[in-house]
Amino acid sequence: MTTLLVKNIHTLVTMDEARRELAGGALFIRDGVIQAVGRTEDLLSDADEILDLNHHVVIPGLVNTHHHLYQTLTRVIPQSQDAELFAWLRTLYPIWAGMRSEHIYVSAALGLAELVLSGCTTSSDHLYIFPNDCKLDDEIQAARDVGVRFHAMRGSMSLGESKGGLPPDSVVEDEAAILADSRRVIETYHNPERYAMLRVGLAPCSPFSVTPDLMRESAALARSYGVRLHTHLAENDNDVAYSREKFGMRPGEYVEDVGWVGDDVWHAHCVKLDGDEIALFGQTHTGVAHCPASNMRLASGIAPVRTMLDANVPVGLGVDGSASNDSSHLLAEARLAMLLQRVGGNPAGLSAREALEIATLGGAAVLGRDDIGSLSPGMAADFVAFDLNQIGFAGALHDPVAALVFCTSVNVSYSVINGRVVVRESQLTTLDLPALIERHNRLAMELVESV
Repeated sequence: MTTLLVKNIHTLVTMDEARRELAGGALFIRDGVIQAVGRTEDLLSDADEILDLNHHVVIPGLVNTHHHLYQTLTRVIPQSQDAELFAWLRTLYPIWAGMRSEHIYVSAALGLAELVLSGCTTSSDHLYIFPNDCKLDDEIQAARDVGVRFHAMRGSMSLGESKGGLPPDSVVEDEAAILADSRRVIETYHNPERYAMLRVGLAPCSPFSVTPDLMRESAALARSYGVRLHTHLAENDNDVAYSREKFGMRPGEYVEDVGWVGDDVWHAHCVKLDGDEIALFGQTHTGVAHCPASNMRLASGIAPVRTMLDANVPVGLGVDGSASNDSSHLLAEARLAMLLQRVGGNPAGLSAREALEIATLGGAAVLGRDDIGSLSPGMAADFVAFDLNQIGFAGALHDPVAALVFCTSVNVSYSVINGRVVVRESQLTTLDLPALIERHNRLAMELVESV
């Protein structure tokens, strides 16, 4: 039995039912679970380890609901810098086809380390390309080594160019093999228990890279095991046009037709959902991963997040793949999410606290978790601390919580995941980060130069 006391917190943001923000707050943790939350003078004064965070803001760990970790290897490829989604993909597919197991492990470790340093304690990942000896197991091992809470989504592509899809035939898989491996990874790795550090789900890539049959079969398989479903949807105008041409339906109609709505489903992007589709998602509690930086980078548009929230759609944040964002900083995504909802002329379109709520409780709901996202007794001990004694926060201490979102997006000083200190004094404690960066850069250069 191990205990941790975090005391003298400048501002403790609980995200509990009352949305309490406590000055001089404290947390008492036993075996990775929060036992008590309150003011420092009211809690136990002793523990196996004590952290004194008197000039920090502490918030629940941020939750990343959409990523492609392997894409950290192909950031800012020159030919892709000024392309929209489909052209961007066609540029990168041939490069990704050269990946091997080591690329998946190293890119995942690098991307997850970057996420953790930005305040993320739980991340999903959508790995949908499996060339050579690549497998989902590689990034699962990376998540364990970094120490992050992880949702590994077994993605897939089965519809190559020769059959009317977007990806080249060289990077798609046979559907029977996809379903067989999907079953394998669920049975091998998925943990449905409360406080699980690892869960698995199924994630056929997109309407333009898999068949309707695979969508239906994946949904049936996932539901037979009680795991979640994830895909891309309505990302840009070309995406919508493809659905209309191939299926005779809008994206929302298509996913309803193949059984991909419900509280066990979430879709990435949803920039181009119309009012009827948003209402459908709200009525069925179908979730959305909002990826503001990627949507801006690829000129896809601005997702109607305010409308979604008002329609009771579960919304979380995602950094998306690091070849369409070129960053994995989840606090920066919260800032962009807030700002983008104001672009249409409403200065109160999304508040700083609403952005933080989407990044914590919203992400937890999208991933189907009731054990993360807030700091209250019985919840997992996943929290992060930001040092207020930084130049970017100068002049903003009258509202340090809003400052996290309005001001410069910074890295954490501390990150605690499942009661374990994973970042201490701004340094990752679980991996040799300089060595990992050097290895990652070498693999990235070799991969790009091989094409």
